[in-house]
Amino acid sequence: MTRPTPAVWAALAAILVGAACIVLTPYAPWVTKWPAPATLPVTSWIGTSLTVAFEFLKPAARMVSALLAYPMSVANFLLVNSPYSLTIGIFTALAWYLGGIRLTLLVLAGLGFILFSGYWVASMNTLALVVVSVPLALAVGFAVGLFAYEFKAFNRAVETTLDVMQTVPTFAYLTPLLLLFGFGPVVGLIASVIYAAPPMARNVLLGLKRVDPEIKEAAVMNGASRSQQIFLIEIPSAARQIMVGVNQTIMAALSMVIIAAVIGGFNDIGWEVLLTMRKAAFGQSLIAGLVIVIFAILADRMSGALAQSGERHSLKVALAVMTVSIVLAAVEGSLLPASGSYAAFKGLVATVDTYLNAFTAANGARLDAVKNGAMFFVLLPLKIGLDQAVLPFTWGFQWTVWMSVAVYTGFAILALVLARRGRAVLGLALLIASGILVVGVAHLPWPFVLISLGALGWVAGGRKLAVFAVAMIAAILIMGLWEAALLSLYLCTAAVAVCVLVGGLIGLAASLSPAIWNVVRPICDFFQTIPLFVFLIPVLMFFQIGEFSAFLSICAYAIVPMIRYTHHGLTSTPEDLIEAAVASGANNRQVMWEVRLPYSLPTILLGLNQTVMYAFSMLVIAALIGTTDLGQKIYLALGQGDVGLGVAAGAAMAILALVADRLVQAFAARQRQALGL
Repeated sequence: MTRPTPAVWAALAAILVGAACIVLTPYAPWVTKWPAPATLPVTSWIGTSLTVAFEFLKPAARMVSALLAYPMSVANFLLVNSPYSLTIGIFTALAWYLGGIRLTLLVLAGLGFILFSGYWVASMNTLALVVVSVPLALAVGFAVGLFAYEFKAFNRAVETTLDVMQTVPTFAYLTPLLLLFGFGPVVGLIASVIYAAPPMARNVLLGLKRVDPEIKEAAVMNGASRSQQIFLIEIPSAARQIMVGVNQTIMAALSMVIIAAVIGGFNDIGWEVLLTMRKAAFGQSLIAGLVIVIFAILADRMSGALAQSGERHSLKVALAVMTVSIVLAAVEGSLLPASGSYAAFKGLVATVDTYLNAFTAANGARLDAVKNGAMFFVLLPLKIGLDQAVLPFTWGFQWTVWMSVAVYTGFAILALVLARRGRAVLGLALLIASGILVVGVAHLPWPFVLISLGALGWVAGGRKLAVFAVAMIAAILIMGLWEAALLSLYLCTAAVAVCVLVGGLIGLAASLSPAIWNVVRPICDFFQTIPLFVFLIPVLMFFQIGEFSAFLSICAYAIVPMIRYTHHGLTSTPEDLIEAAVASGANNRQVMWEVRLPYSLPTILLGLNQTVMYAFSMLVIAALIGTTDLGQKIYLALGQGDVGLGVAAGAAMAILALVADRLVQAFAARQRQALGL
């Protein structure tokens, strides 16, 4: 008889604790609901502490805010009041120099669309924030990355800090910053710097670590000082990776600037999207959303071209374009319409609204059927469990205790059958899943969650990871945010499950057919350049405000990493392994399931990790259209100026994301080790 593996013991521990909780729940309510006396007033402590600290720091912060207002005002004045023909000419000339005719036409078409949309001034307000925030974020990120590289003792601490900065929800930044720096565009600027600096820091650190040791040794042997080694040798050698950081920083800054529009205070394009969505003016919202998408695409393509070390194009042509734009700028006031007078898409907006109203009127019953079917038969059972979701009104019958017993018994028998066939872990995992489905994620007993996460951490990474997972989740319990955290976990679990299934199948199909990948790849590129805000528009157009719309927007944003990593993993299997399998008589299905899939599993797990992180990022934005989880608490805290609640809820969201990140990465590392990679 084979000895049970650690994974089997971990699953058995989770099952025993879960069964005990089910039995004890009717007699001990504290099993499912954390007792109030054990809840610490952490939210109040945070609010009080930060308020005291802010009162001390506020004079200095307001001085910084006033100083930053000057470059903001200058950038805003120059961009808004400069002739639009000059602005378009400058960017077109730069596009030609960096990327040639294709990038030039893309920039010209994109800026032309922005001008004719009537959102030129709002777009320039957004661009002013980006123009000021990006250099600051690059400088801060570069300094942090260089510091972490030079002082190895602080390396781990810096990387952990960067992890936290990138997992804390973006809205959570705004509440304390609003109280500290005051109301206005500067808050968006500072939040953008905080959010956009980590990608630069990571890429600087990664680039410097990858510099060839022989290059470093050559610099030392030639008598270079440490500063000369860094600035004359190592940084130029890491330039390509650092420029990737520049690209990511620009995209992050643009995304955060739009999110900062939630606080209002400046008429930028993000505020236009939010305003039109609130008015349900979806035609106009769609045009404003397209402007944001165009901004993101242009920023991505131009910064990407800047990061490439390829040959630049003719400077004479760029100067000629500039000359033409200067001539047009000189006569713009007398010959061309003002930027605010363009409204080329007014007819299109009216048409979109007309057709949308007609479509929803004609297909409202079908759309409601899709939404209600998904809610009643998929999302709601996952959320509150079959024992509460199955009702005569929706399912046609009432769930009973004996049905729960039948489900548990059936899955227990299945687990025994699988165990006899050497698949004990799979059988026990299915039994655990059946319990979660009956009880519901939102009603999971906290002892079961703690023990299950501890067991997962122990299997994936040993005692240290188990203690980390349990301690982090226990912190959410103590803060009194358990119910909201479970609701966040439920919505992310549902969205990630769909992304894994659908994204995995798309990635699989793309790995088998280059023609499919040629279609899927540009769609993935497009989706990854769309700022988070814009994903809300199409789902609201058809399904209105609600949890189902939030679920769809999370799926749309988080599915791309799963597609990309699945395709990359399945197509990167070494040819010698495939040839050996074929020579052994394996057919195509066996090659896929027994060679390609096991080899690509570490890469697919990294895709799962990214999908989870994307889902948590989008969860906070989805709070704008109807959720009741941690994201909603962060959004409410922002509106109420409750810094304690905002920081605590943001920390709880970051904890969930960090625990998921560490667990998935640990399993990926185990799989790589098992494959000898």
